[in-house]
Amino acid sequence: MSVTANTAPVRDRSAARVAGVAVLVSFFSFLYYFQRGDLLLYGDAVAHINIARRVFDSLTPGLLQLGTVWLPLPHLLMIPFLWSDAMWRNGAGGSIPSMIAYVLGVVGIFRLAGGLLQADSRTKPAAGVGAWVAAFAYGANPNLIYMQATAMTESLYLTLFIWAVVYFAEFISELKKEKNDLQKNQDADGRQTQSAHTPLTRSAWCLAGAELTRYDGWFLAGVMAAAVVVIGLRRWQNWKVRRDAGKFLLGIAVVPVLWLAYNGAVYGDALEFANGPYSAKAIEQRLVAPNPASHSVAVAAIYFLKSAQLNLAIGNWGRFWLVAALVALAIGAWKLRAQAAELLLLLWVPLVFYSLSIAYGSVPLHVYTWWPFATFNQRYGLQLLPMFAVSAGLLTASVLLVGAGGRHVWKLVVLILALMVASYASVWKAEPQCLKEARRNWEIRHPLNSAVENVVARLPRNSRFLMYLGEHVGVMEQAGIPLRQVVNNENHRPWKRPSDPDGLWERALADPPRYVDFVIAFDGDVVDQGANKINLTVLAEIHATGQPHARIYATRSAPNQSR
Repeated sequence: MSVTANTAPVRDRSAARVAGVAVLVSFFSFLYYFQRGDLLLYGDAVAHINIARRVFDSLTPGLLQLGTVWLPLPHLLMIPFLWSDAMWRNGAGGSIPSMIAYVLGVVGIFRLAGGLLQADSRTKPAAGVGAWVAAFAYGANPNLIYMQATAMTESLYLTLFIWAVVYFAEFISELKKEKNDLQKNQDADGRQTQSAHTPLTRSAWCLAGAELTRYDGWFLAGVMAAAVVVIGLRRWQNWKVRRDAGKFLLGIAVVPVLWLAYNGAVYGDALEFANGPYSAKAIEQRLVAPNPASHSVAVAAIYFLKSAQLNLAIGNWGRFWLVAALVALAIGAWKLRAQAAELLLLLWVPLVFYSLSIAYGSVPLHVYTWWPFATFNQRYGLQLLPMFAVSAGLLTASVLLVGAGGRHVWKLVVLILALMVASYASVWKAEPQCLKEARRNWEIRHPLNSAVENVVARLPRNSRFLMYLGEHVGVMEQAGIPLRQVVNNENHRPWKRPSDPDGLWERALADPPRYVDFVIAFDGDVVDQGANKINLTVLAEIHATGQPHARIYATRSAPNQSR
């Protein structure tokens, strides 16, 4: 088999068909989870929606309501869909950007796999089959199908990751063609005339989006920047390559610099997102279960790979995907040109990032099959889904090329597809692990939140509240209380350290009756410890097993609890 790593996209109607199928899968899965009430099971999904909402629905609205720790792009994309109170309360407003990203991600996988495999007219049929298999492996994943129906950031980040690699692959393809086209389309100075929107520029835009979505994107950008630097040095005499490489490096450097500057200016610490009270480090300290891979990159890598396999299959079925990925990588290194193997390695980058993050970055990951026999951050394993999907497509196309389309070869292709279907069927039968983790998350939060919500919903609709929203913002969302009626921990100037005496939040804590009608406090939170409780009357005290007690105070005489 002689296959070159031509990464030109498969330009036919197949991409439109792939997009159409993905739209149907996305829409009907959304309807399924919507009618089951599963969109807001993750506490993080609730938080994402409310961060976006408070940009315009707040006593102190504005972009500073985006806060820190979580990067801003997902929240900015949700804002147009959350103006509707109904879409805010039911979570649909946060689902729409994820669903759009899912469709684009499926198309991106199709384009990437087809481009890696298609070299000439002889390999085009196999490339088409391989691209369809890769798109199926990605788009039919049960865990991704659930996640794309929620306000979580996985779907958006994966899409930006995929398209960054797609455009980078097309940039590599252009470099190969350059030798033959060097004398064409040149200006008087011998410089090639070309659109400013080169594949490498588009890759930089996608990477910048990824950097604004998850910190995984920062690591990916660093890896791809190193690759571009190497390419630029090797082709230093080529003005166009130098120009594009410079634009690429500048484009991907802007986001981290701006985010660090924002944190420094607003919070007084450029690393507030890593060191603050909402950071991964702070969350890890509050966890009861230990991190089994603490300070061990090797153990962290094993746990991450296990998580990835559990997102693809239950039991031993996951080994099929890992074997397929390793075989595909070997094929890429042996039969394809070196550049194609390097592009495949880019899809393995999440393994390195999460191994380091789990071991040293206060990002624990638990899988239910191994000690401590819990499920936490199971969704992280989805970051390897693009790699597994492209590997499945490459393996299928390689089988077709080796067998030249013989009848026995098609049997092998059918066998590969059957294994994939059986793998995903095992996940559906057992229920997707991401959905299971989300449901456990909800079952812990729901009794307390629901009880508080029931009391709040009976209070006068125009009431004002004092409440710390860090853990229980969903109470107001489900009760239908606009956030502009809630004095909360984001209603102050964060650059005033350690506190802002003139801030609305601090003033309301010091004198609740002056600013609000009711105070909601949970054992140990800022309101419970810092609010002046003189002249407050306990209206309700709520207990839920395993959760902090909640108390609702009236700042004046207890009102009639009716609408």
